[in-house]
Amino acid sequence: MKFKKINKKKLLIEINNLKIIQNIFLKKYNVDDIFSNSKIFEITIANKLNHILIPGHSGSRDAKDILDNIYEYKHYKKTSSNHSWTFNDYSENTINKLKEIKSVIFAHIDDSGNQFIFDWYYEVDGKIISKYLEEKTKLIKNNRKMINVSSTQIEKFLSIRKTFTNQKISNNLYGNDLSNIYKTIANIEKITGVKNILTSNKIWEVLTSIHLNHNVNSEQGGRVGAHDAFDINNNQYEYKISKTPNWNFQDISENVLSKYNNIKYFILAIKNIDNISINRIYFVKVKELIQRIRIKLQEKKERKKGILRRLQISISLSDIKNITEKVINIT
Repeated sequence: MKFKKINKKKLLIEINNLKIIQNIFLKKYNVDDIFSNSKIFEITIANKLNHILIPGHSGSRDAKDILDNIYEYKHYKKTSSNHSWTFNDYSENTINKLKEIKSVIFAHIDDSGNQFIFDWYYEVDGKIISKYLEEKTKLIKNNRKMINVSSTQIEKFLSIRKTFTNQKISNNLYGNDLSNIYKTIANIEKITGVKNILTSNKIWEVLTSIHLNHNVNSEQGGRVGAHDAFDINNNQYEYKISKTPNWNFQDISENVLSKYNNIKYFILAIKNIDNISINRIYFVKVKELIQRIRIKLQEKKERKKGILRRLQISISLSDIKNITEKVINIT
């Protein structure tokens, strides 16, 4: 991996442009935190379908039309390894609630270029998808309570055909602001060499890395030993970034934990969503934190009598109090 020297001043100018755009979304549409939790995909879908976004993130409905019909969005990206739509942590209650909405939009996002293109989708009536999931989830035995819905299932069992859209950003409610986002993101990708800035947590990783003179890996996990970031000496780092001093470690396995042995430090950072900035960064010792993760996971298994829906735990300030090498406060 070749290290790239980043122009911090230029990068922070573009980050400030993102802050301006986010403030515009809050003022004009009452939608905030547009660069987290896949909100950009919801904006893209709503703009194409001429829907109005419903403020909120996880757990809320996504959009409505001018008649106040409610929609839920599911999407997957062209470059994703999973070409289906996922319902995570479902329950009888969440499945029943789908009956109350007009439709679920199962969207496909082409992310192979320099902007996200919402190019086709299925629209499934809320009552129909609720009944379908109710039947299919009876057969699922996994503790995680997760089910995937594929194009084949929608077409074969629900007899619904996909709808294709045009390839351009529609000049609807969010069109101009979306164009400005993509222009700014293109500039950030050029400065950093990092692609797919708007996917996952990457924009926050880039913001953290600039304070540490690190480079962010564009394809994390795509190569053996590839982690979130690396320095000029090719030391690798694992980033966890949160709004509060509680950092989630998900899908923990011995294989994942063993890969952490290759890194120099865990980097735990606290972000400020409103300012699109990083406030504080903790350098945490690797072996000690891995041991703490194991202990907390075992404690959770004992509390749950060995039945866990997800192998995940939260690390707090008290967990890292005695295993933090140094702390950086960003002013």
